Amino acid sequence: MAAQRRGRRRRRAARRDALSRRAGAGLAGVLVLAVFWSAIWMYVVGVVVAAALGGLGWWLWRTDRILRGRDRAWRQQDAVAAGHRSLAEVDAMSGTEFEELVAALCRRDGCREVRRVGGSGDQGADVVGRLPDGRAMVVQCKRYTPSAVIASREVRDLLGSKVHFGADVAVFVTTTRFSRQAMDVVVRNGIIAVSRDLLGAWNSGASLPSLMGVSGHGQGDARHLARWRKTYGRTRRRPGRPLRDGPDVSGLAQ
Repeated sequence: MAAQRRGRRRRRAARRDALSRRAGAGLAGVLVLAVFWSAIWMYVVGVVVAAALGGLGWWLWRTDRILRGRDRAWRQQDAVAAGHRSLAEVDAMSGTEFEELVAALCRRDGCREVRRVGGSGDQGADVVGRLPDGRAMVVQCKRYTPSAVIASREVRDLLGSKVHFGADVAVFVTTTRFSRQAMDVVVRNGIIAVSRDLLGAWNSGASLPSLMGVSGHGQGDARHLARWRKTYGRTRRRPGRPLRDGPDVSGLAQ
């Protein structure tokens, strides 16, 4: 016990000595500052001002980063919401309006010489133009109800359009899915298949060149297909046959 008391006394004495040394150093610093203040005051003020400006600059930079981050997050959320809204609007479009939308998306992504050629004698193409890298493209647009399916024969028709227009790239854009046989034709012939899911991403800001990298990699797993059927229903019509989904059926006869 006596040894413990001696140890505590030594520790308290050491703390008092340390406090005394710090107090002495602080007092000495104050005295030196007072004696030499007339010579160093400008430097002290300069350091204080520089520190204040640096702190203000850091606060402004951090505030700007926070505000920009919030703005990016808001824009991203708004783009997603706009994509959902616009897909419903696409479903209500006529065939011609859908073709004009696809042409506008191509122009937005830097494609050149884009023009709509849909109509009688269109040779199976609806939009033609050039990709940003200069390659000629031909686009087929099918605005079908989401419960329909694109058949392989429709994709093969696009191959004929590609030859007729001398295009380097063929793009098939639809508001629904591709049948398994149609996807086989897509993969074998290097066609860019833009199904409803990819159309939503494209319409929400994804570029056409970015979609070209994921085309042909499937349309989701079995669970995704089950959700699709639950959302849009299952059709008993033959693949590729459009369903009449309301009074506006002008785009379904393409």
